[in-house]
Formats: sequence, C-alpha cells, structure tokens
Amino acid sequence: MAESRARTRTVKASESEVPIGPTGRPYRGFPTPPKLDGHGPARIIALCNQKGGVGKTTTTINLAAALAGYGRRVLAVDFDPQGALSAGLGIQTHDIPTIYDLLLDSKRDPHEVIVHSRVENLDVLPANIDLSAAEVHLVNEVAREQILARVLRKVSNEYDVILVDCQPSLGLLTVNALTASHGVIIPLECEFFALRGVALLIETIDKVRDRLNPTITLDGVLATMYDPRTLHSREVLERVVDAFGEDVLETVIGRTVKFPDASVSGMPITEFAPEHAAAQAYLRLARELVARGAVA
Repeated sequence: MAESRARTRTVKASESEVPIGPTGRPYRGFPTPPKLDGHGPARIIALCNQKGGVGKTTTTINLAAALAGYGRRVLAVDFDPQGALSAGLGIQTHDIPTIYDLLLDSKRDPHEVIVHSRVENLDVLPANIDLSAAEVHLVNEVAREQILARVLRKVSNEYDVILVDCQPSLGLLTVNALTASHGVIIPLECEFFALRGVALLIETIDKVRDRLNPTITLDGVLATMYDPRTLHSREVLERVVDAFGEDVLETVIGRTVKFPDASVSGMPITEFAPEHAAAQAYLRLARELVARGAVA
C-alpha cells in the first residue's frame, strides 16, 4: 500500500534540511483555517475530468468532509448520473427528488431536494440515473448552459463552498457545471493515459471562459492515485508539474484500499479512518485550498 508522503530527498534552506514533496517542491505545512464569522456567499468549484476513474467523486466527498470539519458550510452537488457521490455519503436516492428535478422545474425549491448528510456542516444535492436524461430534455431550453447556475444561485448565500462532482464527459452537464463555477479542480490520476485528455479539458474550460463564464479560474490540478514506489507514477507526476507548474497542488493523494472501504460504509475517509494517511492528505488539501484563497 502506498500513501501520499514526502520523498526522503532533502535540500538545504537557510542551513536547515527541508523535505521535498512528491511534486518536487519543499514540503510545506498549511495552517489550520481560521473560524469564519458568518457563512456565504459560496464559492462554487467544479471537480472535472472527462476521464473516468481518476478520483473525482472520492475527492469531492473527502474534500467536502474535510472543509466541513474546519467549520465551512459545504454543499456537495452530485452531477453524475451514476450517483456515486450520493451513495458514497450513504444517501439512498430511490423515490426522492434529485438534482434532475431541479433542472427540469425552474420553480422547484432546492431546499426540497437538499439532503443533510451524517457529516456536520455537509449537505448534498443527490442524483440518480434519471440525470442521464437531462441533456436530452435541456437541449432545446433557452440558456441551457446556465440552468445549474440558476439552481445554485438560490442557495449559495447559505454555504461557504459548493463542490460539483461532474460526470466523466464534456457534454452539456459538464458545461453547465463549468458555467456555474468560480473555479475548477482537475483530479488527475498518476497514470500515462490520464494525461492524454487534459489538453481537451483545458480547451473546454477556455471556451467556457470565453463564451459563458469569463471569471472561471483553474484552482489546481490534483494528483491522485500516486504510488511513490513505481517509476511510472513518479514520471507522470513530474510531467504534470512540467506542464502545469504552480497550478499543480502540493498535496498529492496516494493509492489505498481505504477509499473503497469507506465508500462501502457510506462515509468519507475523514470519518471512517481519521488517523489514516489518506484522511490526513484530504485535510491537508482543504488547508492548502484555504491558504491559496480558493476557499474562504
């Protein structure tokens, strides 16, 4: 089992030994985020990658829980017809209203759909397979790319951050998520084929910025499923850093069987195994995003 951890290599800085992290930069600690005086308006962040299996849902669940643990009010939006985020937080989505109902009925109150998770400060807009029909129904709608933005606008003042778990495609649902968002995090598996589609994703983000949402920013590229024991994993991460530079988040998420174990339990890793290195990695990610200003 390989966890996200700093390499043993060190460099001298001010005559003291400083460990070098997996991204090749000095391994910094990020301070515990200060408490907030109030809540809202939310910063909306889409977690997006058209390749499946790169850790989007795992990251959305665990980052949301980590931020909630630091006192942020978080809304996690399941925007994937597979409904993995909802299932990963133990929410049964049969015979309940979902995000699909909000997309199709502009008069429906999102509060009727939002579900409180078992994690304090973390709410969910659930999804199920019905969402797969949304693109067909929305294709003839006026301003169809902005429908999710209109939904989230009704509740954004109640949260500090809204995380949108996108489906693995660059279709109308993903464009909706990008149009509604202030920033994007790209989870990227440390594997060669995961690199191939990133240029297309960046191109899509640029088009959305040019035509629909001029303020959207890249909040970071998050390396996931990193295994420091393999040369391949290390080389891929090095290429990612070469390509994206400071946009690559310093926190790296390692491979571990604890993630599927936590998902089966319907809990984030921060609740399922809070002392585990994977849980600590997501807590560090939350602190890093606060330190970067991506989250209040």
